[in-house]
Amino acid sequence: MRTSDKHQKIIQSAIKVLSRKGFFNARISDIAKEAQVADGTIYLYFNNKYDILITLFEEEIGKIIVHVKQLIDDENDPRKMLEIFALHHLKLMEEKRELAEVLQVELRQSNKFMKEYRNTKFIEYVDIVSGILHKGQEMEIFRKDLLPGIAKRAFFGALDETSRLWILSPKHPYTIEEAAKQISNIFLAGIGKPGVNKTLSKAS
Repeated sequence: MRTSDKHQKIIQSAIKVLSRKGFFNARISDIAKEAQVADGTIYLYFNNKYDILITLFEEEIGKIIVHVKQLIDDENDPRKMLEIFALHHLKLMEEKRELAEVLQVELRQSNKFMKEYRNTKFIEYVDIVSGILHKGQEMEIFRKDLLPGIAKRAFFGALDETSRLWILSPKHPYTIEEAAKQISNIFLAGIGKPGVNKTLSKAS
């Protein structure tokens, strides 16, 4: 097995183990067993369990960033871009449940991660939203007094909380598509110029 393949196998195995056992209960030996490698092999690629968590986060968020940007590049309307971002973010709950559990729950359990890690990949991800907001302002669709730095966190915060509840709750009274649409519509109603966003609702 090539080095890159083994690295990826360890990462994917770590996602499964961490989602099942949690960050604190999971052991390196558990990840090694899932990946079908010797315990010592893990240490050829990672220093410790925390290092695995950091690498997992950076690589998986990196993939999400690339995919979301590709989807948004095919759209010219910043309002639709926000809907695309919202839907793709929430669809992780269905398409990559184990990864979503690690990103939504286990990362927050690690004080070391929250305090020490310089979250550049996360910033890049959320900045996709601020980029969309700037575009909407340039096109005179969104209010000029809107502060993208604040608005992006408000938008992402709504998606993040919905994702967290989706992971933790066994039953859901609405679909992911409905949630993405509702959050987008509520947000757009607040940031759009009067009369402008009606065009989107009629076209949708």
